[in-house]
Order: sequence, then C-alpha cells, then structure tokens
Amino acid sequence: MTAYVALLRAVNVGGTGKLPMSELKAQCEALGFSNVRTYIASGNVVFHAQASADAIKAALAAALHDYAGKPVGVVVRTAAEMAAVLDANPFAREAPNRTVAIFLDKAPPEDLIESISGRNDEKVAPGKREIYVHYGQGMANSKLKIPAARDGTARNINTIATLAQWAAQT
Repeated sequence: MTAYVALLRAVNVGGTGKLPMSELKAQCEALGFSNVRTYIASGNVVFHAQASADAIKAALAAALHDYAGKPVGVVVRTAAEMAAVLDANPFAREAPNRTVAIFLDKAPPEDLIESISGRNDEKVAPGKREIYVHYGQGMANSKLKIPAARDGTARNINTIATLAQWAAQT
C-alpha cells in the first residue's frame, strides 16, 4: 500500500464548497482507502491505497461530484512527493505561514513569471508540479494574479509539513 495525500480545491473556504471532514473521511473509506486522516477543515486527507494516483484522483473526484452536485478539484501526491515539495521550497528562510505551494496537475508553464500580474513584494518560483509563493506582507492585501494557478490549490508550508509528516508515518 502507498501513502497518499489528497488536497481538495475550494472546500470550506469563504463560505463555499461545504464539506464536513467526517464526510470526506467516510467518502475515502467507502472508496477502500485505509488509515484515513483529515487535517483542518479545508480539504486535506492522508490515507493508504493500492491504486495509482490517477485512479485515486478520478475515484475521489467522482465521489465528491456526486456528493456536492458539482465538480470538486482534487490533487493527489504520494508521501514521497509531498516530502519533496517541502524539501524543494525555495523560500525556506521565509515565514512558513506566508509561504505557499500551489499544487497543480502538471508542471507550471515556461512563461510562469512573465504571466504574473499585480505583483508587489511577493516572490514566486516554479516547482515540479507546484508554484511556490512567498507573500511578503501577507495574503490578505495581495493583488497577485497567477493565471497558471487557476485550477490549482494552495497550502501553506506549515500545512504541507504536517501532511508530509503524517503521510510518512502512516
């Protein structure tokens, strides 16, 4: 069995996409995943499964679509991939609560940096299938627009560290 982390997009954020974590856990268990644990109420789940990441993503997305009545974005990483995201953080010396990785299904585009608008003091760097952003003054007042991040889902470094640790332990 492989340890995985699934990250859901736009769940329980800003009053949209209501999904109790107990329901997410139950959905994962119904799909045959084991050792299921959710972390905070924003759609983070760690589990074991025998299927591939692509198969897990498809099954979980379908189950969540049935539950929510609309598509729910799902990104899946293995425990090793999640640890690699944490290790590759180019802003490791910056505040982890102001640094995020935006998880994507594929590599960021070559023109990532050139496509950004509204940049102030934010630092942006491409990853393997992530975009790293350090929000110097915080996210609240940022006007940063990253077109490549539109279908991604962001987690701060503190959350990524916890999820990587949990996935390594399961």
